[in-house]
Amino acid sequence: MTDFDIAAPLAAALAAKGYASLTSVQQAVLAPEVRGRDALVSAQTGSGKTVAFGLAMAPEVMAGIDRLLPAEKPLALAIAPTRELALQVARELQWLYGEAGAQIATCVGGMDYRNERRALDRGAHIVVGTPGRLRDHIERGSLDLSGLRAAVLDEADEMLDLGFREDLEYILSAAPEDRRTLMFSATVPPAIEKLAKDFQVNALRISAVGEARQHGDIQYRALSVTPRDRENAIFNLLRFYEAQTAIVFCKTRANVNYLLSRMGNRGFRVVALSGELSQQERMHALQALRDGRARICIATDVAARGIDLPGLELVIHADLPTNSETLLHRSGRTGRAGAKGVSALIVPSSEYKKAQRLLQGAKVVAEWDKAPSADDVRAKDDTRMLEHPALSEPMEDEAAMAAHLVKRFGAEQVASAFIKLWREGRPAPEELAESLPPAAPSAPRERGAFGAAVWFLLTVGHSGRAEARWLLPKLCEAGEITKDAIGAIRVKTNETFVQIAAEMADRFQDGMQIEDGIVMRRLADEPVFDRPERGERPERPARAPRKYDDRPERGERSERPARSYSDERPAYDKKPRAEFKPKGDKPAYARKPSRFVEDDGAAQPAFAPAERTSYDPDRKEKVKKPRWNADDRAQKTARPAAEGERFAKAPKAPRAAAKYGKPAKPDGFATPKRGAPKGPKR
Repeated sequence: MTDFDIAAPLAAALAAKGYASLTSVQQAVLAPEVRGRDALVSAQTGSGKTVAFGLAMAPEVMAGIDRLLPAEKPLALAIAPTRELALQVARELQWLYGEAGAQIATCVGGMDYRNERRALDRGAHIVVGTPGRLRDHIERGSLDLSGLRAAVLDEADEMLDLGFREDLEYILSAAPEDRRTLMFSATVPPAIEKLAKDFQVNALRISAVGEARQHGDIQYRALSVTPRDRENAIFNLLRFYEAQTAIVFCKTRANVNYLLSRMGNRGFRVVALSGELSQQERMHALQALRDGRARICIATDVAARGIDLPGLELVIHADLPTNSETLLHRSGRTGRAGAKGVSALIVPSSEYKKAQRLLQGAKVVAEWDKAPSADDVRAKDDTRMLEHPALSEPMEDEAAMAAHLVKRFGAEQVASAFIKLWREGRPAPEELAESLPPAAPSAPRERGAFGAAVWFLLTVGHSGRAEARWLLPKLCEAGEITKDAIGAIRVKTNETFVQIAAEMADRFQDGMQIEDGIVMRRLADEPVFDRPERGERPERPARAPRKYDDRPERGERSERPARSYSDERPAYDKKPRAEFKPKGDKPAYARKPSRFVEDDGAAQPAFAPAERTSYDPDRKEKVKKPRWNADDRAQKTARPAAEGERFAKAPKAPRAAAKYGKPAKPDGFATPKRGAPKGPKR
């Protein structure tokens, strides 16, 4: 490291961390031609990029001094796509700039905003954060980038994939234009090149040495499994390697939760990382992996981007990645800093070609093999048991107890107990169905050149809506074969004939049921599909030709007389339109007469009103009295008041007792009210 111009505090921190030499990307950014210039750096994941840009921005941060003074405004800014990656970058820069007295502040989503603001108010030399939270601090005025000297975009390709371009433009527009901008990315697609042109000035393109040899410390394995054994293959793979730390990648959060429950039931020490977890839950999961309480992490691509797990030895792709770049990012979690690692792809028979395209696009060579079986796992356990250090270490304080155990139980019994204790606590391996080795790619075969085959009959046809496109995968799954072992499929009205390669025909038993109601029968001979020959049809008599010469010739047509447009033409013989009447101008409603009559003389409506009588002035009309109500009391005529009375009193009604022949109570007898005290008992 003495060959490079590194500030003394940073060199001391590297030496204390155990750095004897720098990686290729770290050496590339410290080259003299890169000093002070914008740079676009591409290097494989896990090559030490965080330390690389920490060393690259040291001239702008340190400015030739060994001890930093208190900062009023941030001098450097590092932007990361995820919270985990931002916190990891902050930890790396903390020990790298610790000797220089640099203050590192983090601004990431999911953390307490007030604590971040207080850290910024105290003064931070370097700020590390995610795009969304950094923009929030700038808009609220708690982050001032007017004094910024260097800006770093880590994992720039991932930030574009997550849709942070608008936030990046806003953040960098708040910084001075003469700043130095460094972009680090594992891959450099056209979108990254366009981003570099927008944010950088005369950027220098740097490719780390050895980039053509992608992940040389990682062993790639592609394991062919049947679709039903994908889950068991993952369990056996974890048991086969017994890695200190392993990570299993899934596409969706649903798959993460499913594997989490299944592995937990089998005794694996496992945690999960997905987008539905809170920041505190994610930090607890990562801490469990770091202190050894958990050994397996199940994660999605976005949640695991940028995390650094110590001693990560195994990466399992439970779901194949969508592209080659994602494959490299996943696999880059292992094989870091010269350590060895394994990246295993679980490849069902239906995704074999997709796996080949991914490996070819990533420019890596994988070893194709079957998933470890239960016998392979047990054999590996026995090997690890025989190589256990406790069997080769000298006995010290245990000698007396060992002699006592052998004397009391015997050597064989003690050895048997040791084996049981060794296997206790380890999940049992799973039995796998025999999987086929992947078929080598071949040129398309000509129709009819299928070779030796056996015909089968399926009890479904056009009447059951059978089609070759959905019968083909069911046959492959039922017999655990590939589609190359299936020949012609002839769908008839009520049955279907299928051609299976002779070497694979034994996988289908006679009477095998591939689905509810669909039975497979083996045929001894090849069915006949030719149409029955048609008999000779009698010749039809020739039709006599039509004679066109027998028609009489048409004479010359006479001219039509001209139409007359004079007023003498008769009027148009159409009924005139009815006179327009307003909508509301309707006749009064009248009931229709009854249809039932007794005779012609009584043909009058049954509901006809009675004839009115003539007016008689002497006849008294009966007046109907109105109904009485409470308001009529005031209208009653009061009786005249007696002498000595001021107002007239209404007569009192007889008491209830007198009403039924009982003696009435004398006036003045008060009936005790409810709840009043009663007199003494006699």
